[in-house]
Amino acid sequence: MKKYFFYMLAWLLCMNVAAQPKREFRGAWIQCVNGQFQGMGTQQMQQTLPYQLAELQKTGVNAIIFQVRPECDALYQSNIEPWSRFLTGQQGRAPQPWWDPLQWMVEQCHRRGMELHAWINPYRAKTKGTTALSTTHIAITHPERCFSYDDLLILNPGIAENRDYICAVAKDIVSRYDVDGIHMDDYFYPYPVTGAEFPDTVSYNQYGIGWDKNDWRRNNVDLLIEQLHGTIQELKPWVRFGISPFGIWRNKASDTDGSETNGLQCYDALYADCLKWTAQGWVDYMVPQLYWELEHKAASDLVLMHWWNDHANGRHMYYGQAVNNVMSHRDIADEGGDTTNATQLDHKLRLQRAMEDVHGVTWWPAYSITGNYKGVLDSLENNQTARPALIPPYTWIDSEKPHRVHDLSIKKVGGKKSLVWRAHDTSDPMQQAVRYVVYRFPKGKKGKLDDAASILTVTGETSYLLPDAGKGKWQYAVTALDRCWNESDPAWK
Repeated sequence: MKKYFFYMLAWLLCMNVAAQPKREFRGAWIQCVNGQFQGMGTQQMQQTLPYQLAELQKTGVNAIIFQVRPECDALYQSNIEPWSRFLTGQQGRAPQPWWDPLQWMVEQCHRRGMELHAWINPYRAKTKGTTALSTTHIAITHPERCFSYDDLLILNPGIAENRDYICAVAKDIVSRYDVDGIHMDDYFYPYPVTGAEFPDTVSYNQYGIGWDKNDWRRNNVDLLIEQLHGTIQELKPWVRFGISPFGIWRNKASDTDGSETNGLQCYDALYADCLKWTAQGWVDYMVPQLYWELEHKAASDLVLMHWWNDHANGRHMYYGQAVNNVMSHRDIADEGGDTTNATQLDHKLRLQRAMEDVHGVTWWPAYSITGNYKGVLDSLENNQTARPALIPPYTWIDSEKPHRVHDLSIKKVGGKKSLVWRAHDTSDPMQQAVRYVVYRFPKGKKGKLDDAASILTVTGETSYLLPDAGKGKWQYAVTALDRCWNESDPAWK
């Protein structure tokens, strides 16, 4: 009863939190492994993706997590791995007409002031639906480095060469593309199948002598996370490394530091010690997949949201939410289970915003937002995320704000007015302006830049077409954002 009172008190407190925070990570996962782009063709895909981005931007989404490596293949030009069948329908076949989806998405997102995180699956070499592999695929060129499990092919995590290989893939992406992050989801060791043992006894006997087998498996994953973080930092220290683990680390029945839940544990089943990764500083953000309703008996989101807030370890924490779950369960109002709202959308966002160490949300999947599943897009666009938001700064990477923009002016072309400005020139990539925030205030009144309601847009361009302002008199401010979302002083017009 005391615990429930604590949760309800937190809920009441969060009702007083500003509904539109200025700083909030709002991500969306755009997957390919579901086949939504498979064989679509260049022209149709280049029409579909901008539509999705435009719809997501209506809801304030400021970061796209784009799946580019589902099974040791590529949705980008790679000399290491073959083109993905989830792009062209046949692994190894290049798109016709030729294009590079990752490069194209980087440009599209940055133009809109959004981030692009390249989403890679580290170990999966073949999904269940894949029947043919390219002759250049790692499972064909080095079958001894893979094992078969549950009709999947998995790069053996116990082999150091596989860690080097995964890091080489990430290095290739980071060095050639202006991505804002490298992202991995919950697939480390494969999800266990009852009665089927992972076939890694040979590599354990070769490399794991002296280790408990479960600890050895966790250490294999730890070594990859540490090495991958170092690879990214050496190349471009501003590129963030993020992971979205399964939503339960450990249950309290298994660990006194675990959550009051009763479900699969990523620490034990997937060998993912994600708390260690943030504590060691190997990961910049965590997106636990909280895909349950608030009152779920085995895995309550109400319980898990508080637990993950208490285990952020000084890194950014964004909650992964499944749109169909959020929109398909009525809200809970009291201990008796009475309901008020038709969905749990508003409750979850208000609860999240009341938590000191939670910095945002990521929606699964993006197409549920763009398809307006049960009115989710309408609700977000008109209520919970109606105003744009800036991503909270990554101060452990860089905390120095960039120089302000200059030559801010209003130009009239063809009867329409635009704000135009110039960025400060610098050779320091950390201090380069990569996005800009445009604010609008009533003329003669002192504007407050901490008010999200005053933000007109976040853009990657150095101009902005002003909306029809009627007969009112307005003043504008423009600030610059660097790669870690530090904000400059404003320039006024």
